[in-house]
Formats: sequence, structure tokens, C-alpha cells
Amino acid sequence: MKKNKIFVACDSTSISKIKKIIKYTSNTKIKIGYKFGLEFLNSKHGRNFVSKLKKKIIFADLKLHDIPNTCVSTIKAIKDLKVNYLTIHISSGLQALKAAKKVSGSIRLVGVSVLTSLDNKELKEIGFRNSVKKLVVHQARLAKKAKLDAIVCSPQEVKIVKKIFKNEIITPGIRFKSKNNDQKRVLTPKEAYKNGSHSLVIGRNITKGDIKKNVKTLIDHLNQ
Repeated sequence: MKKNKIFVACDSTSISKIKKIIKYTSNTKIKIGYKFGLEFLNSKHGRNFVSKLKKKIIFADLKLHDIPNTCVSTIKAIKDLKVNYLTIHISSGLQALKAAKKVSGSIRLVGVSVLTSLDNKELKEIGFRNSVKKLVVHQARLAKKAKLDAIVCSPQEVKIVKKIFKNEIITPGIRFKSKNNDQKRVLTPKEAYKNGSHSLVIGRNITKGDIKKNVKTLIDHLNQ
């Protein structure tokens, strides 16, 4: 299991809660990274906390979605955080992806495809004519063309994405059970790895309730 990573989604503004998550997810069985999104990084003390973390795999889930110049400027502005991963929406366009990749340096630039909270109906409402799968395939080709280091897609699209994109595939939308919450395209950790995911993003299933017990449940699930 060590060859695969679990990114724990640290979705909170509470420093004490984040410290608790980091403390209780520490283990020797699975490789853990920590994903910090807009909620924490925009909080009063969030950025400073992340800047001081040592010997942790840090995933900055900023989901950049802007013109090339702004994406480039943002990447330069967070270099002091020394993050390992940074997300950018593939729908920012090929030029923005290439420009961002050019300045990303040692940061692994991660292209975000269709959000797992969307389905075909909602894509149509936004104005897209393609289905989720067709759009994700198209975005995977763009990610490959831009030479991104990784891509984010739902576990349900991994099989089609890995035929196109040969670098790291990261999948959110992971649930231990069938409850989806606010996400539409989900699978269990074992199903996601079976489909070809390299790394998983897991939030509430680990961070809500007894964290140590939840990590043990995850390890037991993967060992079944």
C-alpha cells in the first residue's frame, strides 16, 4: 500500500483540528499527504501554519482558474510555502496550463478535470454539450499536451483517463460506504485503486469522528 498515497482533505479553519488530523492520521501502513484548500489557506492563520509544516507531503488545492499571467503570478507568490502539489483547472486553457507548468519548478502541477460534484445534467445547465466522460477525455488530452505532472478526475473516469494520461492520477470522490454527500461520481478506495488511481483524496470519511479508527478502517478495507 505504501506505493499509493492518501491525501487527507483538511477542510477546516481550525488550527487545533488540523493538528489533530495530522497527529492521528500518522501511521506506518499507508503514505499520507495533506490537502489544504481555499477554506484553510484563506483563513486567518492557515497560510502561516502550512508554511511551517516540515517533512509532510503538502497538497495546495487552490484550483487556479484564470488567465495565464495571473496563474503564473499566483504560483510565484506561493513558492515560499514549499508545497509538493498544486491544482489548476484544465478549463483555464492550454496556454495557462503551459505557462503555469513553465514556472512550477519542483511543484507537481495537477490539472483538475470535471468536478466530482457535477453530473451530465449539471454540465448541461452550465452550458457544456459534452457528457462528463467526453469532457474528461478531452481534458486529459490537454493535460498531456501541457505536460502536467498529475490529473484529478473522479474514480469512475480513471480507466479512460489512464489510456491517455500516463502520469499520476489523483481521485477525490472516495467513500467507504454508498453515501455521496455533495459528490455525484464516487467509488470506494479499493474500487478506485482497482480502476488505476495512484492517489486518493479522502476527507470526511477520515476526519469526521474517531480519526484513528477511521484510518484503521481504511487500512482494513484496502487489505480485504
